Amino acid sequence: MTLCPRSAMVLAAGLGSRMRPLTDTTAKPLLRLGGRALLDHALDHLVDAGVESVAVNAHWQADAVEAHLRQRPTPPRTLLLREEHLLETGGGVRAARAVLGDDPFFVVNGDAFWLNGPISALLRLAAMFDDAVDAVLLVHRTSHVHADVGRGDFSLDKWGTPRRRGEREVVPYIYAGVQLIHPRLLHGMPDGAFSMNRAWDIALAAGRLRAVVHDGIWFHLSTPADLAEAEQILEARVTGDAMWPWH
Repeated sequence: MTLCPRSAMVLAAGLGSRMRPLTDTTAKPLLRLGGRALLDHALDHLVDAGVESVAVNAHWQADAVEAHLRQRPTPPRTLLLREEHLLETGGGVRAARAVLGDDPFFVVNGDAFWLNGPISALLRLAAMFDDAVDAVLLVHRTSHVHADVGRGDFSLDKWGTPRRRGEREVVPYIYAGVQLIHPRLLHGMPDGAFSMNRAWDIALAAGRLRAVVHDGIWFHLSTPADLAEAEQILEARVTGDAMWPWH
């Protein structure tokens, strides 16, 4: 039976430094793409996957993030968690554990933007999840990304088990900012700030991390140029312009 997570977290507390000057006065998840805030796109995906409640952390422009959540006329239920000091990706999720419950839950980066393939990416993560894993990551082919993503993050074997890129190695997949985790992934992690990479490395060493390759469209949104290009590509997709690269 496929897992059906009902809770999730959206990571929206970062400073978005590389997206300046757009983030000088705006939280990065509130930047707009395709006519809507990135945060709304993430929440919409979660609702479509059956998620009922979402914790959203905030630090930079936290008041604006809270006001935006209050204006949403549709589900899911959201709870804003203010971070006085940045806790990074792992620390932010660990701090929200009390409200996320004891069952597996989704974690989505606040700047993650994707279009689903034939099946929802979130549902594909859930289908891969079982008692033998602590987390399932969504990854995307670096060759399909219209941005500088370096040498990639992972390679995968035929069972979806990831391996980190070695020094001077180029690997074919980049983490797409979406994951499904069991709370046990964070057992033994410290209080305060830490990267989710720390927990992933422990799961990797134990053979308890998996990954799913995204079969839709995903944008790496790090700089203003990335955001502008993503907007152009989306517009081309809508209008059928020849610049649209996926047919």
